[in-house]
Amino acid sequence: MADAEFLAVLTTTDSEEAARRLAADAVERRLAACAQVDGPVTSVYRWEGTVETDTEWRVLYKTTAARYPALEAHLRSVHTYETPEVIATPVTAGSDAYLAWLRTETAG
Repeated sequence: MADAEFLAVLTTTDSEEAARRLAADAVERRLAACAQVDGPVTSVYRWEGTVETDTEWRVLYKTTAARYPALEAHLRSVHTYETPEVIATPVTAGSDAYLAWLRTETAG
């Protein structure tokens, strides 16, 4: 990931309203150029020794590697989950125009 300039960052939350708030806040702060909300999705996971099943909404952020630390710190500070999912995937290719826009929109 260290070599990737652009990242897709994923988190989940427990309501559409919370997902929209997380998405808008990150874009307003220029931590991401874009955030997409989708759901509901069904998540099955182990938490504190018990298998849980919950309905969640996903937020997918498009950002730069340079903005990732601030985005992660922000999500950890405002997220309602004790251990929020924050997963970054490198973007290995994309249209020049889109990536230039992404770079511009996340310039702090």
